[in-house]
Amino acid sequence: MTRHKQKVTGGRNVRLADQIQKDLAHLIQREIDTSRYGLITLSGVDLSADYAHAKVYFTVLGAEPSVAQKALDEKAGWLHAQLFKLLHIHTVPTLRFYHDPQVERGIEMSKLIDQANSGQAAVDKEGID
Repeated sequence: MTRHKQKVTGGRNVRLADQIQKDLAHLIQREIDTSRYGLITLSGVDLSADYAHAKVYFTVLGAEPSVAQKALDEKAGWLHAQLFKLLHIHTVPTLRFYHDPQVERGIEMSKLIDQANSGQAAVDKEGID
């Protein structure tokens, strides 16, 4: 029986984390100036089991991650208050923002693959001639 409760809690946890991500993305898009802080995209939300804390992962284009993180940290209290109005739950989590380097790593890997492929194409072309 406890196993079933854990699955239900886990499902609710995931649904709530997804809803928090959607609502925060909308609020950030509306309230944070992209010309100063870059284009901030939320890549995920990890919610604690008791819904007290949320780790919000973000990526940014057009600005340094530290600048965007500072802006998000400064707005965290306001964002929390807005979430409280939007979500109909008893406990709205405290927000902590973390830069997600996965996108940058993906871009770097893609560049390396392109370089390797262009080098291989040059070798193949020389072999044909």
